[in-house]
Amino acid sequence: MKLAPKYEYPENLQPTRRKAIWLERITFAYLLSVVAVMYLVMGASQAMKAAWLEDSLSLIPPLSFLIAIRLVRRAPSKTFPFGFHRASTIAYLSSSLALFLMGAYLMYDSSMALLKQEKPTIPTSYIFGHPIWMGWIMIGVLVYSGLPAAILGRMKLPLARKLNDKALYADAAMNAADWQTAAAAIVGIIGIGFGLWWADAAAALFISFSIIKDGFSNLKDSGAQLLDRTPDPLGSDGNELRQALRERLQAIGWIDTADLRLREVGHLVFGEAFVTLTGSRPGDDQIAEAERTLRDADWRIGDVTLAIGHSSHSPQSDAGL
Repeated sequence: MKLAPKYEYPENLQPTRRKAIWLERITFAYLLSVVAVMYLVMGASQAMKAAWLEDSLSLIPPLSFLIAIRLVRRAPSKTFPFGFHRASTIAYLSSSLALFLMGAYLMYDSSMALLKQEKPTIPTSYIFGHPIWMGWIMIGVLVYSGLPAAILGRMKLPLARKLNDKALYADAAMNAADWQTAAAAIVGIIGIGFGLWWADAAAALFISFSIIKDGFSNLKDSGAQLLDRTPDPLGSDGNELRQALRERLQAIGWIDTADLRLREVGHLVFGEAFVTLTGSRPGDDQIAEAERTLRDADWRIGDVTLAIGHSSHSPQSDAGL
């Protein structure tokens, strides 16, 4: 059985990969602390509950990324001849599905609170003998949950584009927008303080719309990847990539015409190249040179199979790249 080549990130991207792993570990540890602190202070607030559930779900993307980025480095085997690159797509899909379902639940829960006209209260507690409205503590926790997450997200966005890792990109985008969730929850808490009982559930409803939007968008994209959609790499155009590979093949002397059918496999691009010949069938050295030509075109090219079709000079045959 011919296996796909074992793939590693190119040397110039190894520091980017290590930095992404480091940032995701920090994100996971930070979010654990946010979830724990928010659980202790959320009380009966719908907005705080929504923010807590979103932050709890936010643990899934960094954990999925950290697992997937280890799996994609495994060498192809007889059981998995194409390698483990789709692990990153599975991580992307699982995160997106969790977000979408939780957003739908939050929308239902906050809508019911509005319809039933539930009136949450935020108590006053005594800390070191001094009365303190718990709303201020909730607001402080929400600032802690939103500001560092937004900073981490903006730090990860350029790394995701360089690595063409959509699971990392989705996680970074959600982190970067976390301030919106925190701000909405703060508005809801302040509304309770002013006696506006509906402000809390309305803020939770706003948060649920944000979660559903992110979840649906990412779910649609990750599903398209699993259905072998034409590549849509981060920071570039899939059609331009296909055209660049086609031009490289047609520049080879023994190739008359060339076309390609490509698909996304995790952060890489796999596919088939259909060529006709100008003369006799090429030798193994020429095929190996064509392979190097395609790989040199872009680091995201993982594996391409060369299919040699009929021409006026050569019979039909197939050779693996």
